[in-house]
Amino acid sequence: MASSTVGRKLAAIRGLHRFMVTEGLREADPTLLLESPRRPEPFPKALTVDEAIRLVEIPDLSTVKGRRDSALLEFLYATGARVSEAVGVDMGKVDLEDRVAMVTGKGARQRLVPIGGKAATAIARWLPDRLNLLHRAQHGDPLFLNLRGRRLSRQGMFDVVRANALMAGISAEKVSPHVLRHSCATHMVEAGADLRTVQEILGHATISTTQIYTKVSPAHLVEVYVQSHPRSR
Repeated sequence: MASSTVGRKLAAIRGLHRFMVTEGLREADPTLLLESPRRPEPFPKALTVDEAIRLVEIPDLSTVKGRRDSALLEFLYATGARVSEAVGVDMGKVDLEDRVAMVTGKGARQRLVPIGGKAATAIARWLPDRLNLLHRAQHGDPLFLNLRGRRLSRQGMFDVVRANALMAGISAEKVSPHVLRHSCATHMVEAGADLRTVQEILGHATISTTQIYTKVSPAHLVEVYVQSHPRSR
C-alpha cells in the first residue's frame, strides 16, 4: 500500500479517536503514539536535452511574438528561474554584457543568475520589439511583456511555454515553466555541475533540496563513480 494511502487512512483513524476523547467515550488517544509514514520525495519532472532544445528553438523569429517567446524560453531554461522570478525581472536587473540577471526569489531574497550566450542573443533580439510595445503607464520596467505592452503575467508565461511545446511536438501536460527550471538543473547535474553551484543558481535555501537532482539520472552517477573511484573497476 502506498505511503500516501496509509497516511490518509491514519488521518481518518486519528480523527475518530480525537472525537471519542472529546466526547468522553475514551480516556486517551492511542494514535498519539503512531508515526505518520514518510512520503517519498517525488522526482522532479524534466525534459530530455533534445526536447528542451526543440522547445527553445521552435518560436518563429520573423514575428514579434516569436522573438518574445524565444527570449522568454531561453531565459527560463538558461537561468532555472521560477515563474514568479521571471515575471518580476526588470530591464535594470539584466546585464547582457556580463550575461547575468538579478532575480528576486522566495522571502524577497535576491540572487544573480547566469544568462547563457543563446539566451543573451535571444533577449537582445527581443529588446527593440519590447521598446516599441512597452506601455509606459505601469509599475517598473518589465523585461517580458504581453503583446499589449504590459508585464507578462504568470498565466501568460504558462501559456507561452505550453503553446510552444505543442508546436515542438511535446505534450503540453508535460511542460510548464517549472519543468524548464527542473530541466535546467537536471541537465547541469548530468553534465557534471557540482550541487553547490546548482544550489546557488536555483536559489535553494539548503543543499538537501538540490540533492534530489542526483536521483534523476542513476546512470550518470554510476558513470561518475566509475571514472573517479579508485576501486570502481
